[in-house]
Amino acid sequence: MTHLTIEIKARCADPQRIRDILHAHNAEFRGVDRQIDTYFNTVQGRLKLREGRIENTLIYYEREDLAGPKPSHVFLFPLPSSSPLKTMLTAALGVLVVVEKQREIYFIDNVKFHIDNVSGLGVFVEIEAIDESGTIGEEKLLRQCNQWLRLFQIAPHELIAVSYSDLLLSQAKASVST
Repeated sequence: MTHLTIEIKARCADPQRIRDILHAHNAEFRGVDRQIDTYFNTVQGRLKLREGRIENTLIYYEREDLAGPKPSHVFLFPLPSSSPLKTMLTAALGVLVVVEKQREIYFIDNVKFHIDNVSGLGVFVEIEAIDESGTIGEEKLLRQCNQWLRLFQIAPHELIAVSYSDLLLSQAKASVST
């Protein structure tokens, strides 16, 4: 399955405030998932295998590294939790980095929200306005994402341009050079 998403990622100093806002807007809580995302070496884009209780998916996506709302072209391939794919991808491509996180998952209509506690990085909030059917359009997705950005009162300095994998790789590189 492929679709367009407009998304943001931001540091989150007060996850309870985000939860309160989501509850006040009748968000559907889908649960807490302990996820392991294994990122593989690629020529372009990002390829990761997500392993969790709620989500088990091979994900390939392409997006620019920009702070604030940004389009992401996403390809999803749901997998059973016992898939041998990780062994095959590791042998074929090699592992770039592994991201471990505890993720709270919420939905309001086509907008998915995450409150992520990422090992080694801290707490983040993500907003993903998703067009699975191709009928919503980029302009409306951007409006939805910006609306939640304002409601959550996310400041520009809290926005993150890159993926968790990039943050971990940057952190590892900095610790090697010191």
